[in-house]
Amino acid sequence: MSEEEGQAPAAARGPASASPGTRKSSAKPARSRAREFALQALYQHLVGKQDAESIDQFTRALSGFHKADSAHYDALMHGCVEQAAELDALILPLLDRKLQEISPIEHAIMWIGAYEFLHAADVPWRVVLNECIELAKDFGGTDGHKYVNAVLHGLAPRLRSAEVEADRATGRLRT
Repeated sequence: MSEEEGQAPAAARGPASASPGTRKSSAKPARSRAREFALQALYQHLVGKQDAESIDQFTRALSGFHKADSAHYDALMHGCVEQAAELDALILPLLDRKLQEISPIEHAIMWIGAYEFLHAADVPWRVVLNECIELAKDFGGTDGHKYVNAVLHGLAPRLRSAEVEADRATGRLRT
């Protein structure tokens, strides 16, 4: 489970840099790295409107990709692109503004979270949520992580109801 605490503005650092409190890139688990690379690829898809295969080839050539869980990256990147409309339909009711007004970084992170809630049952819902919050802290706007947290926390009971209810029953989740 990732517990990074990034504080520098997103524009001031890349995925491999570390600010005080942020876990160094070398210490990141392969799945956390896969999420970072998937985020970069999804950002390119949302902003540049490039096809998934071109983005995939470019992303795989980036420094450090070999340390990422490539199967998880594939599932996230290709799954989010292929299921974009379904993921947007899940996210949209939880937004307080139009989807077009959401930062492409936060949009891509919410795709990743929704996709993992739906298709990565081996990853506990709290880990999905924490990983997405950390991505938003590291790469999103100043308070983007709060928005990502609110949206995904609202989505979790619908997509992972048994896990969320189990946490409520044991007191691990405050209502």
